[in-house]
Amino acid sequence: MIQIGDIQIDLNDPLVIAGLVGLAIALLIVMLLILALRAAGKSAKMAGPMVHQMGVLNQTVQSLGTGQAQLSGGLESVSKSQQMQLQTMEVRLAEVQRQMSERLHDSAMKSARSISDLQEKMNDVLHGSSEKTTKSLTELQERLATIDKAQTNIEKLSGDVLSLQDILSNKQTRGAFGEIQLNDIVSKALPSESYSFQATLSNGRRADCLIHLPNPPGPIVIDAKFPLEAYEALVAAETKDAQARALQMMRQAVRTHIKAISERYLIEGETADGALMFLPSEAVYAELHSKLPDVVREGFAARVWIVSPTTCMATLNTMRAILKDARMREQAGAIRTTLKQLHRDVELVVERVGKLDTHFDQARKDIDGITTAAERAGKRAIRLDNFDFEELEPDESSVIPLKKPD
Repeated sequence: MIQIGDIQIDLNDPLVIAGLVGLAIALLIVMLLILALRAAGKSAKMAGPMVHQMGVLNQTVQSLGTGQAQLSGGLESVSKSQQMQLQTMEVRLAEVQRQMSERLHDSAMKSARSISDLQEKMNDVLHGSSEKTTKSLTELQERLATIDKAQTNIEKLSGDVLSLQDILSNKQTRGAFGEIQLNDIVSKALPSESYSFQATLSNGRRADCLIHLPNPPGPIVIDAKFPLEAYEALVAAETKDAQARALQMMRQAVRTHIKAISERYLIEGETADGALMFLPSEAVYAELHSKLPDVVREGFAARVWIVSPTTCMATLNTMRAILKDARMREQAGAIRTTLKQLHRDVELVVERVGKLDTHFDQARKDIDGITTAAERAGKRAIRLDNFDFEELEPDESSVIPLKKPD
C-alpha cells in the first residue's frame, strides 16, 4: 500500500499494476527517444526511418497517454472506492469502539459491584471471624480460669490428703476420724433421741455410740476400729511371705478388737446380746471378708458384727424401723382411747341428728296447718268481697292452734 497525498495505491490491485507497467513503458520510450535523438546527430542517413519511427512512436505515446488517462480514471475510481470503504470502516470502527466502551463500562460496573459485594462479604466474614475469635478467646479465658481454680482445688486437696495421711498415721487421731464418720452416719440415719455418743456403761467403759433400742434386743453398742497398719502392710506386700505376714498381722489386730468389744460392751441386762464393730473403710472391710473370712466368723461367734459405712447405714435403717414399731406399740393405748372418744362423739352426733329430725317433723306439721288456715282465710275473704254475709258463720272447730316447737 502506497499513499500519495489523499490517494492510496494498492500494489496488489491489477489496475494499479497495469498503470505502473504503462508508466514504465512510457519511461522506456522516453529513454529510447533520448537515445534516438543522440543517435540522430551521428547518423543523418537514418533520419528518414527515424522520423517514421518517431511518428510511430508518437502514436504509441498518444496511445500510452490515452491508457494513462484511463489508468488515472481507474486509479481515481479505486481511490474513491477505497475512501468510501475507509469511511465505512471508520464508522464500523467507531460503532465497535462505542460498543466496546459500553461493554467495558458494564464490565467495570459489574466488576465494581462484585468487588463491593465481595468486600462486604469479606467484611462480614472477618467480623464474624472476629466475633468467633473473641468468643473463643473468652471461652478459653474462662476455661483457663476454671483450670486455675481446679489447680487451686487440687493443691488444696493435696494438702487435705497430706493432712489426712497425718491424721491416719496417728492412732488417736485415726480413732477420732472413725468416730466422726460414725457420728455422721448415725445422725443421718436415726432420730436424735434414739442414740448417745460416748455413753458410759455400768462397768465404766465408754462406748463410741449407744443405740437405744427397746427390749428385746436392748441398747446396742457401736465401736469404731481402724486396723490401718495391717491393711497397709497387706497392700504393700509384693511376695507371698510378705502377704502372709501382713494377713497374720491383720488377723491378730481384728481378733484383738473383737475380743475387746465382746468383753467391754456386752453386759447382761444392760445392753443387747451383741455389738457392732465399725470399720470406716470399705477397702479394709472388703479385704477382711475376701481374705480373712474365718475372722469374720469368729466375730459372729463372739456376737460382734463387723460393719462398713455402707452396711452400717443399712443396719441403722433396720434399727430405725424397729424404733418406729416400738413407738407404735407404746402409743397403741393412747390410740385406743382416742378411738373410743371418737366413737362416743359419733354417737352424740347421731342422737342430735335424730332430735333435729323430730324438730323438722313438728315444723313441717306446723307449716301444713298454717297453709290450711291461710287457704280458709282466703276463701272467707272472697265471700266478703262478694257480700255473702249470710254464709258467714262462726266455726270455732276450724281454727288450728299453733304450737311452739320443742
